[in-house]
Amino acid sequence: MGLWKTINIALIALKVNALRSFLTMLGIIIGIASVIVMVSVSSGSKQEIERAIDQLGSNMLSIRPGASVSGGRHSAAGSATPLTEKDITKLKHRFDFLEGVSGSLSTTAPVIYGNSNWTTSIRGVHTDYIDVRQWVIDEGRNFSERETRSGGKVALLGQDLIEKLFGGETPLGARIRIKNVPFTVIGTLQAKGESSFGRSQDDVIFIPISTARMRVSGRNDRSVPDMVGNIYLTVSLDSNIQIAQQELTEFMRELRKIAPGAQDDFSVRNFSEFIRARNETSSTLGLLLAATAAIALLVGGIGIMNIMLVSVTERTREIGLRLAVGARRNDILMQFLVEAVTLCLIGSFFGVAIGVSTGELIRQTSEIPVLLNVPIIFVAIASATFVGIFFGFYPAQKASQMNPIDALRYE
Repeated sequence: MGLWKTINIALIALKVNALRSFLTMLGIIIGIASVIVMVSVSSGSKQEIERAIDQLGSNMLSIRPGASVSGGRHSAAGSATPLTEKDITKLKHRFDFLEGVSGSLSTTAPVIYGNSNWTTSIRGVHTDYIDVRQWVIDEGRNFSERETRSGGKVALLGQDLIEKLFGGETPLGARIRIKNVPFTVIGTLQAKGESSFGRSQDDVIFIPISTARMRVSGRNDRSVPDMVGNIYLTVSLDSNIQIAQQELTEFMRELRKIAPGAQDDFSVRNFSEFIRARNETSSTLGLLLAATAAIALLVGGIGIMNIMLVSVTERTREIGLRLAVGARRNDILMQFLVEAVTLCLIGSFFGVAIGVSTGELIRQTSEIPVLLNVPIIFVAIASATFVGIFFGFYPAQKASQMNPIDALRYE
């Protein structure tokens, strides 16, 4: 018997019991849809994490006052000695592997231009900050060293703020007010998009750090007049980032006179390692979800085996009749095997459609990154075919091995 004729007979048999066939396919549909959605979400998260690493730079470190997180709380975070301009100077002179060092003081404040205002993140930074954090100036220029030292009232604007205050038009040369202090816009920042935490990185203004200390942040502490908040550093690409992190930690302990065995009152962080740790967590979660989807496929396969065994029992006389009029055992085997595979393939097509639609719905209605992986569709269809062959073989073999005489006598 030809393959196409066998497929046609299989489709007719499935159509006769359409509701039962559909209920049998549900396990396959759910399993395939789950595989596609889970893999798409996992791939999207991985892509987003890799993009975050590229934006931060795999060779960037940060130094922050306050101990590392321990037991869900920041130990000594509020009482730690602030980092200062002197620390930056000593770091530059001590380590040749540092290609860029910049402080950063952050606060939130309303910004006014004409009749428009918007509350945004204000960051006081050094000239090197643009290169250290891998920002790109879209128009205009960066701060000069003179403006950074003297407290120049100049600003660089992120794209979100340009849209909110200027309607997308160029703001170069415009005068804005931050906490009623006038600033001149000398440059704009190229868009960076959302961070790995889902926040826009473009809702920001950069101003010289000395200006931030004196006029904006309210952190011009007389006891620490040159505080810098956090320090960001880039390590040369030919240096080992882990060794650099260890050497910086030892130097900061020495600089801050921390006794041997005492807890650090600062932390040196490797952002790429932190993000990769999140990636590993996401990958583990993705594997668990994939295992859940695989179990759904397994359950669907068992359901198909069960229904095919019922079908073999119901059609015993039909099988006996076909064998009696000359059908070969291989024809019977192929007929029931094709029915099982057809069930799985039809279920897989429905599952693919539902999985792709669900992934697109998640992408449009939430902030969860979704990346449709086209090869996974073919893997899903191949998996469904395998499930049909594996779980359909036993019922098909049982049907092909029937004795024609016993089958014809079956009531």
